[in-house]
Amino acid sequence: MDTYKKILKFAFSYWQYIILSILCTIFFALLNGVSVYMAIPLLDTLFQEGGKTAQQVTVAVSSSQSWFDSIKHSINQFLTSVIITGNKSDSLLRICAFILSAFFLKNFFGYLQSFFLMFVEQGTLRDIRNAIYRHLHELPLSYFKSEKTGNFISIIINDVNVIQASISVSFLSAIREPLTILVFMGMALSISWKLTVFSLLALPAAMIAIVLIGRKLRKQIGILQGKIADITNILTETITGVKIVKAFGMEEYENTKFGNETKGFFKLMLKITRVRSLTSPLTEIFSVIVGALIIYMGGRLVLIEHSLKASEFMAFLLAIFQLIPPIKELSQVNNKIQEAAAAGDRVFALIETPPTIVSAKNAKPINNFTSDIIFDNVSFKYDDGDEMILQNISFKASKGDIVAFVGPSGGGKSTLVDLMPRFYDVHQGSIRIDGIDVRQYTVESLRSLFGIVTQETILFNETISQNIAYGLDSYSQDAIIRAAKAANAHEFIMELPNGYDTIIGERGLKISGGQRQRLSIARALLKDPEILIFDEATSALDNESELLVQQAIDNLMTERTTFIIAHRLSTIRKATKIIVIERGEIVQMGDHESLISDNNGLYKKLYEMQFREEK
Repeated sequence: MDTYKKILKFAFSYWQYIILSILCTIFFALLNGVSVYMAIPLLDTLFQEGGKTAQQVTVAVSSSQSWFDSIKHSINQFLTSVIITGNKSDSLLRICAFILSAFFLKNFFGYLQSFFLMFVEQGTLRDIRNAIYRHLHELPLSYFKSEKTGNFISIIINDVNVIQASISVSFLSAIREPLTILVFMGMALSISWKLTVFSLLALPAAMIAIVLIGRKLRKQIGILQGKIADITNILTETITGVKIVKAFGMEEYENTKFGNETKGFFKLMLKITRVRSLTSPLTEIFSVIVGALIIYMGGRLVLIEHSLKASEFMAFLLAIFQLIPPIKELSQVNNKIQEAAAAGDRVFALIETPPTIVSAKNAKPINNFTSDIIFDNVSFKYDDGDEMILQNISFKASKGDIVAFVGPSGGGKSTLVDLMPRFYDVHQGSIRIDGIDVRQYTVESLRSLFGIVTQETILFNETISQNIAYGLDSYSQDAIIRAAKAANAHEFIMELPNGYDTIIGERGLKISGGQRQRLSIARALLKDPEILIFDEATSALDNESELLVQQAIDNLMTERTTFIIAHRLSTIRKATKIIVIERGEIVQMGDHESLISDNNGLYKKLYEMQFREEK
């Protein structure tokens, strides 16, 4: 129940609407009972069946001195003095008017209750989804490397939807149904306590069945939500990589893989349905058995013992059969709570995952970069791995330097530059900016120093202007255009149908790779960072696009400290320091001329292999 308490904690932020919903539920239940109880005077009037007079009832009450009989007497006295007066026609008219009013008010309060509860439900779901999404942004990059995208989507969409039903259970079924049961049980007791006792016989057996089924259901629902996540993940991967799927003719393979997942989901769903569907019929069977006994016993009281009027027995039957729907609904309460708890386990496992990259308690902001960046014996490994990705990295970059990193793929170059803005934290050693460990700065202010352009450009399904000004406020259109011109992007932007207002599609797929890269550079230019990181920004471009992008990079690098994961010789030659990394270690360091003169060095070999055409 701890998980379910966490769900309710979100819901209780809307306590005003919960109270209004509960009040409306109380009125609904009471009016529901009144509308049925009015069957007694209606039947008495229609069939001219005599009953005790008010005076006789008063004498009976005085002799028994029962509080329950006193309540019953008050109700009968009200019916006698207000409704059943005058001739039969007047009584019938007043009864019909009273029943009509009771039903109208019952449905009016039912409508209000549904509205207030829906406000609570949808507000709770919104807050949970917002909490998940907000927390995702607080988690480090390492977390996303070990989790599937489809799992995140499944939790935010599917698991949260499962939680919705449990909210209505908590603030509707768990309140309205017991109240309805109490109202009709009280009505039944007021008519015949003997018959009422029989109506309780089904409850113990039914409750045992409900609890056992609920426990099994929770376990199966947890597995089901995992299956949904797997299906969502396959969809995400296939849609994202649709070009590769088609290029390799793997459509049938992907169809088979997806079919296997949906088959497993289908079988599990059938199993859950079998378990879930047992609750309602079991409850109803128990209720009908008791109902048959009640009809037999009540018939004897009316026909043989004459201790019960036919109108009272009919009202009693109506009351008892009105108990069946709320009892059936209550039988589902535990199931829905268990389902919500299973989904909530996944939701709160994500929300409660502690972020590892956070600002220190006494962290201070860094407003500008003035001196140098020092890597002091830095080593790094991923949280879930044993192998060191970087080992004993030490170097210094002064303000205004252009530092290039070269080396074989998989050597740790990208990881190294990711350590500076604290996308990851070092395992050993330290990185100091202006003499202070980066972990002593606030994360937000530290990252504001950096502008990052990667090989894989990250653009959004928004306008070009919105992508260039992403994360920035109060930038004029003129400033956006100046940044685009400096990035060699203005010309192609103006050729698009809507210019800067053109929506470029998901991940910017409506424009070319070179154009996406230039927009990424324009975004960095507009941010005007003091430190730049280029992660193989031109490696995937053709010669013409590369030239335009390289010119944009040159504009961006002016009077800034720059770190480049090198791909092209032109960029390396301008570097004030070149660092050669192999298998996570620095094997050479120097400028281009000193490194190229070392015939046995790795840089010389890379130069001859990769850059011969640019000599």
